[in-house]
Amino acid sequence: MLRFVLVVLVFAWATYALIRVLQRRGITPPPKGGAPRPRTRPGTPPRTVAPDDDEDFLRELDRRRLHPDDPDQPST
Repeated sequence: MLRFVLVVLVFAWATYALIRVLQRRGITPPPKGGAPRPRTRPGTPPRTVAPDDDEDFLRELDRRRLHPDDPDQPST
């Protein structure tokens, strides 16, 4: 029984070492789903997806709601 466990451990270690060598050399195929996505810089703000995500747009809507007769506002 001890010999069986030893053979399994040696096989597992050899498999792990082979996979690590292949990964470091870049021989393995890309992961499913294509190439990995490029990383974004941590300091970049997320892009605005919709108007209700834009703080300036929401601020302007509040200003229009609170002051509908504001002369500074161009007519639409």
